[in-house]
Amino acid sequence: MKTKDKVRYWLTKHEHLRDNDYKLCCNIWNQELKEYIIMDNSTARDFLRIYALGKLTSAPSIKRARAKLQEEEPELRGSKYKLRKKTYNKEWRKIAGV
Repeated sequence: MKTKDKVRYWLTKHEHLRDNDYKLCCNIWNQELKEYIIMDNSTARDFLRIYALGKLTSAPSIKRARAKLQEEEPELRGSKYKLRKKTYNKEWRKIAGV
């Protein structure tokens, strides 16, 4: 599955992931790790080894895919985005005198 499809799946499934790249990455990695290790018996060293071998989607790739999806599909934007836009609009209107 492509990174963009993985990110879309998680953003759709859990809205709270739309505002937190760390949690989004962890959910994607958790799913991917299940292909390589038994989760109950694994260690941080196992994770680092698998990540270093390039078996997991990189965090920057996940972040870029999330940003692109949220740009293209506004319904996937989180509450922080909406709050930030509202704040910027208020500030802009103050400056513009509207």
